[in-house]
Amino acid sequence: MNRFVSILLTGLICFVALGQFTQVITRYVLEIPVMGLEESLLYPTMWLYMLGAVNASRENTHIRANVLEIFLKTRLQHIILAIVGEIICLIIGCWLTYWAWRFTKYSWRVWKESPTLYIPTFYVDVALVIGLVLMVLYTALHLVGHVRDLFSEEEQKNG
Repeated sequence: MNRFVSILLTGLICFVALGQFTQVITRYVLEIPVMGLEESLLYPTMWLYMLGAVNASRENTHIRANVLEIFLKTRLQHIILAIVGEIICLIIGCWLTYWAWRFTKYSWRVWKESPTLYIPTFYVDVALVIGLVLMVLYTALHLVGHVRDLFSEEEQKNG
């Protein structure tokens, strides 16, 4: 699975970079803009963004400002802080997923199309809900791991 995700993300970033490079060359060097290229790059760019966020959530490598960890001395305090952080992330993630699902249902119903190429924008909009569902899932898994760490820490402390 890790290999597949790495290949997919690498392929998407190369595709987007190649598209942007083509846009720069055709627009600024050849002075012939390619109609619809920016519009078509929206799709892999959005999927790249969301799948990259899912990957960071899966690996638990999101950027964090863990200022409180500076003041905490014990491993137990760090575990409790991690649990509180994961619970907050889970609540916010569920709330965002709810709204993304409502937006996806709206997008399905309206079936908007892009202005130049007439590609349904649903295929971009659905990336948001899929990405958020996966991020909530990984957050829940990390929360379970922290709770296990808490119980094992308590057993070591009492045992």
